[in-house]
Amino acid sequence: MQLNRAVFRDKVEGCWLGKNVGGAIGTPFEWRRKVNNVTFEMYKSFFPKDGTPVPSLNDDLDVQLLWIVAMEEMGIDVTAHRLAEYWVNYLSPHWAEYGTAKTSMRQGLPPPLSGIMRNPEKDSCGAYIRSEIWACLAPGIPELAAKYAYEDAILDHGDGEGTYAEMFTAALESAAFVVPTLGDAIDVGLSFIPKDCGVAKAVTLARKCFAEKWTWLDTRHEILKQFLAPPHEFCIKWMTEDDIARGFGPGKGTFGYEAPINVALTIVGLLWGGDDFGEVQCVCVNCGEDTDCTAATAGSIWGIMHGAKAIPEKWTKPLGRAIKTIVLNICDLGLWGSQLPQTVDELVDRTVALTERVQRKYAWDWWKKQFRFFLTDGETDLADVSVQQLCAKDNGASVWGGCKGPRYDFDLVGVQVDYGKDHALMVEGVPKTLKVTLTNRYNKCQYNLNLHWYLPEGWKVDTGVDGYYLLTQPYQHLYAPQTLEFTLTAEKFTGASQRAVLEITIPGRPTAMLVPLIFLNGRLHQGKNG
Repeated sequence: MQLNRAVFRDKVEGCWLGKNVGGAIGTPFEWRRKVNNVTFEMYKSFFPKDGTPVPSLNDDLDVQLLWIVAMEEMGIDVTAHRLAEYWVNYLSPHWAEYGTAKTSMRQGLPPPLSGIMRNPEKDSCGAYIRSEIWACLAPGIPELAAKYAYEDAILDHGDGEGTYAEMFTAALESAAFVVPTLGDAIDVGLSFIPKDCGVAKAVTLARKCFAEKWTWLDTRHEILKQFLAPPHEFCIKWMTEDDIARGFGPGKGTFGYEAPINVALTIVGLLWGGDDFGEVQCVCVNCGEDTDCTAATAGSIWGIMHGAKAIPEKWTKPLGRAIKTIVLNICDLGLWGSQLPQTVDELVDRTVALTERVQRKYAWDWWKKQFRFFLTDGETDLADVSVQQLCAKDNGASVWGGCKGPRYDFDLVGVQVDYGKDHALMVEGVPKTLKVTLTNRYNKCQYNLNLHWYLPEGWKVDTGVDGYYLLTQPYQHLYAPQTLEFTLTAEKFTGASQRAVLEITIPGRPTAMLVPLIFLNGRLHQGKNG
């Protein structure tokens, strides 16, 4: 399939403009659990009466600007470990899942453990709001967009609903570049997450209500009823008696379980708003909850599908083209943040440049000897796009199936570590079983693997510190991937944390693959879920 470069650029611009408008209209109402009554006239009143444009101030956009810098500096092979280094360096918030993840990373926990351990907000909204960059880099290749989104989301959401939320929106947005309808794009997005996860169920509910011709208001009530999280304490004062009477008040629902509700409300705005950009924005904000996130994500999806030229100027003109950041440490990103995109136009240019790089590496389908997606200066040709071809065949399990522990991809071997119950917590004298899954990443050979454990003094492993394993070729499906179990026992645990290393070598080859492991002293948490 081919997409004209000018058309693609217009869609990318529409994505970022829609994102900024949604952030602007939704921010004043963020986390207010109430039915709002926002209109364009109210939106217009947020800006100076003399018509002076106000720079976009959108924390939902900020992290994506950082990811652009990361890829420009380090390359397009995105890994959670690489993104984690940028997170620790440049992300300033100490609150919510952002702060929890940063604190865990500074303790030495790699992703996804950084998003799992003691994180009550791993089911919240911090990840799906930064999905657009991955879709723009992989238009029409939703499996790559979802893979990128996974590497991003596990930083602060681990194995939670927040990770499924970002994978869903990234795949949806990637498909939105090339499929004809919103429904098709939603189908593709849903194919990349578990059918029984909260996000999938909430989105399916929204679609069901739309098909049955419910109002958006009644649909909003039903979504909150079935997927309730308690309101934020600082927003309780804005709650209405009607919502309290419906059972949506303080003490109701599961704390932090916010991604299913808000992703579903994003879809509500898109479905009920239809081809009317302003109506999409107003429905999202009028549903309440995380309004800047729902309106911004809906705006970006609408912008991808319709292009920047279709967004009414009255919505974009008050914002102008400048970008300001609020959650990044700009002092270390050039001169007062000069390394970051300063305008929407620069953001679009740098996004498109990265997309060209991604296309050169990933758009070629080796098995079919054809391009799956190709930017061209000629005519756009999407006639051969099949929604079924874009959908995941395994509901994305090949991606999210490894979110229980960190993954390390070496040139020849991939290693996934599942820390098991209580994750990285280790209790002195109590055996702890790890699962280590090995994947042959170069299917032309099979390998004899020599395994050696470097353990703290006084620690033991049930297999002994040395071992051997034959890693077969992956096309022999009965043998790949292959999971080994090791039980470690710390007879003595000193300090707050201890590190170990699993060394994997291949006789006759020069590479030593070192798999780092970290354990936190679990005596204070003994008997509790980590």
